[in-house]
Amino acid sequence: MLELDATPNAPADLIKDSDDAQFAKDVIEASQSVPVIVDFWAPWCGPCKTLGPAIEAAVTKAGGAVKLVKIDVDANQAYASQLQVQSIPTVYAFYQGRPVDGFQGALPPSEIDAFVEKIAAMGGGAADDGLGAAIEAAEQMLAEGAAADAAETFAAILQEDPANAAAYAGLVSAYLALDDVDQAEAILNGAPAEISTDPLLEAVHAQITLAREAAKAGPVGDLQAAVDSNPDDHQARFDLATALHASGEVEEAVAQLLELFRRDREWNDGAAKTQLFTIFDAREAKDPIVLNGRRKLSSLIFA
Repeated sequence: MLELDATPNAPADLIKDSDDAQFAKDVIEASQSVPVIVDFWAPWCGPCKTLGPAIEAAVTKAGGAVKLVKIDVDANQAYASQLQVQSIPTVYAFYQGRPVDGFQGALPPSEIDAFVEKIAAMGGGAADDGLGAAIEAAEQMLAEGAAADAAETFAAILQEDPANAAAYAGLVSAYLALDDVDQAEAILNGAPAEISTDPLLEAVHAQITLAREAAKAGPVGDLQAAVDSNPDDHQARFDLATALHASGEVEEAVAQLLELFRRDREWNDGAAKTQLFTIFDAREAKDPIVLNGRRKLSSLIFA
């Protein structure tokens, strides 16, 4: 029986075989910091024997910007079933705990290389063109509360590099810090098309969404009392989570949304899950609240 071994000389954790028991660790958690490609295969699958070495080579060439996890579906069917893998090979890419892209069947090497490069790019990288130090300085200003100065610096960077996603995201964040949500949204809407799907801009888009909701949030005390009196009042629990987030109690807001998802994951077209992803997207991937929240949500989804 042929087994698809990792490409020789690849780092030990870059390409690995995994199983259902380790999926959460090897894929969900690992993808918080670097994109992870999952190859669902089987030893008897002819096209898998072609795809496997090609995708391993492309991942190795990416130099650590993306990882590969291989799942033998004959021995591990739980996650393949959850992800509706109906034929093999099937490839999914995960970033920050959720599927972001994928394909079925064997592809030509050139298309596999392009796919891996696209997924690797989602992980971002260090700023270049001599503007990295300026971006770091502006981000420090913003962190210290000097939002107006930060906005000026980010705007100056965009004069030099109009498609700099980090500077665009920073400028949006600065106006959010200045409580000018309309201007923040206008800036985001003006971002060049080629960076519109950058994770940094998706994060500030989520922040704008949450800022809009915060303006309509009700009193935490009243909403908490409503939930206490009727734990199955899903709208009250959802509104409580919104109010808690608006008041800065993010961890508590996530807890309420997880409880709502546990009670009725389909309520209001899956509103709890959608709102959780919005909160996660608005924060850094390594934020403990995000890491814990994603892990708990994954446990509920795949329970």
